[in-house]
Amino acid sequence: MQVSSAKDKNPVESDMTFYGIIEEIWEVDYHEFKAPLFLCRWAENEKGIKQDEFGFTLVNLNRQGHKKDKFASAGQVKQVFYVEDPIDVDWSVVLTTPNRDYRDCFYEDDLGDTSMEHQPFYAEIPLPCDEEENEDDATYRRPNVEGFLVDQFTTPRE
Repeated sequence: MQVSSAKDKNPVESDMTFYGIIEEIWEVDYHEFKAPLFLCRWAENEKGIKQDEFGFTLVNLNRQGHKKDKFASAGQVKQVFYVEDPIDVDWSVVLTTPNRDYRDCFYEDDLGDTSMEHQPFYAEIPLPCDEEENEDDATYRRPNVEGFLVDQFTTPRE
């Protein structure tokens, strides 16, 4: 559902495609699981996206839009490639990647076992222990980064 603002009394249900470039990948840790989050630079939908006479989608990535909504979760995005238009270098042609679903194309005998192993999105939660913890076994320490202290934040009273 697309809503133009919080005061919008007439939301419209539609599919709207956004094109952009991933600038940063964040990992959000919920202790039970971890989820990737993408910080994107979006192209403007009004004047930054157009269709040519052959049906190709062209994007002007220099026209930025949606600056207040820069994040997308992994389930909301699909990988595309941008190829610079040789006629107008400000515009890029959008090319989608092929689906990698091989189950319908081949029999198991042709490819063997095609299943893939993935690490699950969860974090190991240390169980409480009455024993004294060895300094080398600290689970909340990163040996490759130097630590720093943060002073307690207090708000001034009026």
